[in-house]
Amino acid sequence: VEYSDKWHHHLVPGRHFQYDGQPQVELFLSFYFAMTGMHALHMVVGVGLMLVLLGLALRDRFSPDYYAPVEMGGLYWHFVDIIWIFLFPLLYLIGRHQ
Repeated sequence: VEYSDKWHHHLVPGRHFQYDGQPQVELFLSFYFAMTGMHALHMVVGVGLMLVLLGLALRDRFSPDYYAPVEMGGLYWHFVDIIWIFLFPLLYLIGRHQ
């Protein structure tokens, strides 16, 4: 939703970028799209990983003696989650004042 709104208002950095305000906005939006895009990519990988682990769990591939893939999948997912804890304030909260 946010990407389509920015696309509609010509706020995607590049040839068609149009903004009459501060010149740093294009730089900020470049970082915004790079960081949120990378985060989204890692989320898609994480969801795929969780689906694979779910399939393996439904086939009883894990036991109390062998659960390392589940542990690694959880660590990966929490890594992606922790990145969002830093990205959200950085992109959406810092610099907001009324």
